Amino acid sequence: MTRLIDLSHEIGEGTITYPGLPAPKISDYIGHRTLDRYAPGTTFQISRVEMVGNSGTYLDAPVHRYEGEADVAQLPLEKLANLDGIVIDARDALRIVDGSYFASRSLRGKAVLVHTGWSKHFGTAQYGSGHPYLTEGAAQLLVEAGAALVGIDSVNIDDTAGGERPVHTTLLRAGVLIVEHLTNLKALPANGFRFHAVPPKVRGAAAFPVRAFALIEE
Repeated sequence: MTRLIDLSHEIGEGTITYPGLPAPKISDYIGHRTLDRYAPGTTFQISRVEMVGNSGTYLDAPVHRYEGEADVAQLPLEKLANLDGIVIDARDALRIVDGSYFASRSLRGKAVLVHTGWSKHFGTAQYGSGHPYLTEGAAQLLVEAGAALVGIDSVNIDDTAGGERPVHTTLLRAGVLIVEHLTNLKALPANGFRFHAVPPKVRGAAAFPVRAFALIEE
């Protein structure tokens, strides 16, 4: 039996994902009350969505940090889908997730999902303040261990108290993709699942929402 586990936040009108970034605006370009476009009795809805790429659960491509590097449209599916997944339980970290959480783990080619429990605050003012994050040392260990992708259920994989972003810098420089604002990681086993986080092929997009999910064979 195959089980699918949704790991994504819903994006709606006015949803605040990252403090300071604008919320999405969702409206009808054509609605079911537009009666003069098709034959009588035939209506359609075509939605208009205006939002920044960093909305909901999203993936960061290397160009998010490095000008001229790959955008989301240039990423091969092999780096986004059907990845062997592992969950790192960091709920006891309070804030700082250092390299000790990843040491001696088999991470090569895997999607490494860091479970902090912070996603329970999504949609509240608390979500953007005092969040858990990885250290630069942890990021370097993940690169050296050969991780393919790193995800976290927090507002940022970096400490946002200052302007430096050493984890983004280290991971994206090495081509390790980042997925932020995951949720429902508590529903996953520690390993033995396949992870998928595929954005549409939007040319020029540095980050874009994904419908992240895990597939478990039972």
